[in-house]
Amino acid sequence: MAMKTLEYLPGISPDDCRRLRTRGYQHSNQLLHAVTLQIDRERLSRRVGISPDRLLEFGRQCALLEISGMDRYLPIVRRLGVGGLKDLKVAQPEALHAQVVDAVGMTGAPSLEMVQYWISQARTCDTLEEPDHLPAQVESPNLL
Repeated sequence: MAMKTLEYLPGISPDDCRRLRTRGYQHSNQLLHAVTLQIDRERLSRRVGISPDRLLEFGRQCALLEISGMDRYLPIVRRLGVGGLKDLKVAQPEALHAQVVDAVGMTGAPSLEMVQYWISQARTCDTLEEPDHLPAQVESPNLL
């Protein structure tokens, strides 16, 4: 787990960080657990003045930070269209690896085995309740 300070999240403003810290959220892991369910995001939104949709986006980023070895590549992977665990768990390892290699070059890219590992980790955890989607039990990786 790569617990990072809130400032590490792309797009988070200093004001967002201040608002979340006043409620005790210092790190990505804490925020992830606070925004797991829609009802929790709505409640936190009322308390800190950050929209539930924005909190969901921060939660998606926090969830990706939970994937071992991915924190270094998170900005690249997000630019390639992987916005959260939902996207990562259905990614094709070879295709994602090739895209990362194209983006950073072979010497800076993770190995294919590492990308496969990221995807296998994503398939074993459903941490965020996504709006308008089936419950995690129905979207089990075993049913992919």
